[in-house]
Amino acid sequence: MSILCDQVSDALLDEFISKDPNSRVAVETLTTTGLIVVAGEVTTKAYADVQKVVRDVVKNIGYDNPKYGFDCDNCSVLVSLHEQSPDISQGVTATENKEQGAGDQGLVFGYATNETPELMPLPISLAHKLTMRLSEARKKNEIWWLRPDGKSQVTVEYEDDTPKRVHTVVISTQHDPDVSYEQIVNDVKEKIVKPVCGKWLDDKTIYHINPTGRFVIGGPPGDSGLTGRKIIVDTYGGKGYHGGGAFSGKDPSKVDRSAAYMGRYIAKNVVAAGLADRCEVQVAYAIGVAEPVSVLVNTFGTGRIPEEKIEDIIKKNFDLRPARIISRLDLRRPIYRKTAAYGHFGRNDPDFTWERTDMAENLRREAGL
Repeated sequence: MSILCDQVSDALLDEFISKDPNSRVAVETLTTTGLIVVAGEVTTKAYADVQKVVRDVVKNIGYDNPKYGFDCDNCSVLVSLHEQSPDISQGVTATENKEQGAGDQGLVFGYATNETPELMPLPISLAHKLTMRLSEARKKNEIWWLRPDGKSQVTVEYEDDTPKRVHTVVISTQHDPDVSYEQIVNDVKEKIVKPVCGKWLDDKTIYHINPTGRFVIGGPPGDSGLTGRKIIVDTYGGKGYHGGGAFSGKDPSKVDRSAAYMGRYIAKNVVAAGLADRCEVQVAYAIGVAEPVSVLVNTFGTGRIPEEKIEDIIKKNFDLRPARIISRLDLRRPIYRKTAAYGHFGRNDPDFTWERTDMAENLRREAGL
């Protein structure tokens, strides 16, 4: 149920930032049976009805019926929010004599690969599309027995770093108690998996659909959740490295969110420009310091020019200071709740500015390709 927690945290971020774009927000959410707890630091000029925002998220996800064991009207919501520490604020806030510093220390990574049209690894791309299809089928009542909780996993067989086929599909989805297991398997295969994975499936593909045999109890009664517990699903599905920082509930002054988006933007443009088939960008920051500590590029041997030259081109064309990232990607907008489900990357949505490839032609020209 971490996805519910992520959506609550990001919905609150959206609420604050829509009224005060300079809000500093670091909100964590916990949920378990009958309970949601919201805690963290918020410095803002805005007012938010936290109870309403939380309950609206729960309702929108689909927990609007007491028979599900958890619902928007009857769950308890506890809130404990306070201002950002002044010790942190003095390092992050821009002044006449100091530019905005990074909101925390740490590493972030951006990644792109040309194995899919969206320049994402195929396994996580398919997994995200499967969960989107599950949600669509439930909301449109195409499959009557579906309930809100669900997750997916896809194993892809590669040959020489090229995807060849889907080896295994795993889908677990909450369901009405009156549906048979046979119908669940058939409906998921025919109406969920095949429309999404189609050309990658063959007669050897293995399916694990609700592998325990039953998934009636779902949501918080079945599994407690915390913000930031799905960082690999949020990014690249385990392909490439991860710095460990979660995204949801954090305003863009926190570089473990904004700089990770910038890393994706850079890596995607490098691949779209044809400088490499795969690209990973690593950026490191110190809290309160604007300029990154280091910038490192890895093309995994697929680069068409030396990595050192790619690094030079990146440094020339992309300003990695926090304020510049926020400005370039237009991050002080209420766009974050929708990032908290189905992945932060590889989405065809105009609000996901880090998915643009508007720098590809310029990078290609500077590389002499």
